[in-house]
Amino acid sequence: MLENKLGLTSSADLAREEERISKKKAMELFEKGILDNLPAGKFSALQVIHKYLFEDIYDYAGKIRTVNIAKGSFRFAPLIYLEAALENIDKMPQSNFDEIVEKYVEMNIAHPFREGNGRSTRIWLDHATITKVIRPLKQKSCKRVKKTDTTTLDDVCFCYFSVSRYSS
Repeated sequence: MLENKLGLTSSADLAREEERISKKKAMELFEKGILDNLPAGKFSALQVIHKYLFEDIYDYAGKIRTVNIAKGSFRFAPLIYLEAALENIDKMPQSNFDEIVEKYVEMNIAHPFREGNGRSTRIWLDHATITKVIRPLKQKSCKRVKKTDTTTLDDVCFCYFSVSRYSS
């Protein structure tokens, strides 16, 4: 049982509260535009995401773990290599979807936080994909045209992607 700010002693209760709080906070990340100023695909962005999602639950939110961890028989990056692994992940290319997925896989193997890696890393992946792939494609896919209505000449953008909640 992980020590938590909520004072919960039941793993089931903690899991329920963690899910409830982190889902609410995840929506806020998007709705409040918190992700907009974060560097896509960088560990510093993942730290901000993790801290935001879990700061009400864990003291270590957004901080690199201080213990070795495993899930089942799989051991995540050992502490002695963790910081170097994170620096290398930051340097990986991210100009297309395949490169971003490779970064995501490496970040998952690193598992930099004590708890909440999956939720925060999926948001980090979304942010990198939207920023580095979808928005540029969306911009290239748009054609600017003028309406022929003489009362209002509005610019109209016809896009092949509809990602309104991520639009900048």
